[in-house]
Amino acid sequence: MRLPCLAAADLGEHPELRWVDLRSPAEFAKDHAPGAINLPLFDDEQRAIVGTLYHKASPDAAYTRGLALVEERLPQLLEHLAGAPVAEERWRPQFEALAAELREGQEAVTLEPTAAQGNDKAILLYCWRGGMRSRSMSALLQRLEIPAVLLEGGYKGYRGQVLSRLECLKEHFEERGQTLMMLRGPTGVGKTAILAELEVREPGSTLCLESLAQHRSSILGAVGREPVSQPSFESRLVARLDQLRPGPIFVEGESRKVGDVILPEALFQAMDQGWQFQLTAQEGTRVRNLMEDYLATPHAVEEIAARLPFLEKRLGASWTGRLGEWLAEGRAAEVTAVLLERYYDPLYAHSDQRRTWTDTLAVEQADLLDQLLSWRDRLSATPRNG
Repeated sequence: MRLPCLAAADLGEHPELRWVDLRSPAEFAKDHAPGAINLPLFDDEQRAIVGTLYHKASPDAAYTRGLALVEERLPQLLEHLAGAPVAEERWRPQFEALAAELREGQEAVTLEPTAAQGNDKAILLYCWRGGMRSRSMSALLQRLEIPAVLLEGGYKGYRGQVLSRLECLKEHFEERGQTLMMLRGPTGVGKTAILAELEVREPGSTLCLESLAQHRSSILGAVGREPVSQPSFESRLVARLDQLRPGPIFVEGESRKVGDVILPEALFQAMDQGWQFQLTAQEGTRVRNLMEDYLATPHAVEEIAARLPFLEKRLGASWTGRLGEWLAEGRAAEVTAVLLERYYDPLYAHSDQRRTWTDTLAVEQADLLDQLLSWRDRLSATPRNG
């Protein structure tokens, strides 16, 4: 049996494919291809059971148990994959015939890759390494005449392609004529919100690293967010890079780390060498921005309170417990103002003191977006070293 197969490097040529991740929920949560849906053949507990049998009993025992587990949920899986229920009298004979062949050994089925044909109904299947899970399901779908394509190398092949892309970021930017317009400024000036407004005005012109990482890049940065893993951030970054238009790109200024996520070296260098725009704002504006952002979720106050002891310690012994008390009393604005003045602003002043600014803009200006977009037009034809 010949299974249509795509190499990870060729995926960009087939945007019509619907990605289906057959791995367990825990594997999927750690990282997956953006846009993929998770239809696990095994849940986390079942995967552990099959793995234990494989290592402590035998591959045959693991295969038999895995087959039984898949059979239980196959009607639901096929309905999701086909987009409609598949009658048991249709799938069961094919399933049993395929199972019998695979019991004789995986080599009993010829799994030779062929060139995938474009098909807007085709499914792209992958598991961890493009092994038994995805190949078996792909073979079954082919027998049922449901269009499916196998991802060669599975998630590991996809992950390798992501890392390869990140290693070539400099060439990527050069090919697309993309220089970075860095929006920098002290905590609370609203860089992320400004990026969102720019994206509405000029789709594909912004790269919001905090949104990709789901972290605000500070001690309190995870409040109300669900930070992603390093592999997941890198997958999301590569996907976003493919959506960006040619020409200068707006990016918020960050350190090398956004929460626990580390930016690729080539990206960080491009950020450092980009056009630098200093955003300023009055203290009242910054306090309002931060309160609207950080207090937007139901349990935000509790999350902030849990992290305040660390910040109080940084401010000195005289602050121990004070900020927590103020927060409990509803004095969040005062807490915010103290943290800006005594903690965040000194850090910012130190990190950006060496920069040469292309322009300095106040965020309260009504025409701020117009000014930034005007700069983008001017810089589109200007080499960074020019």
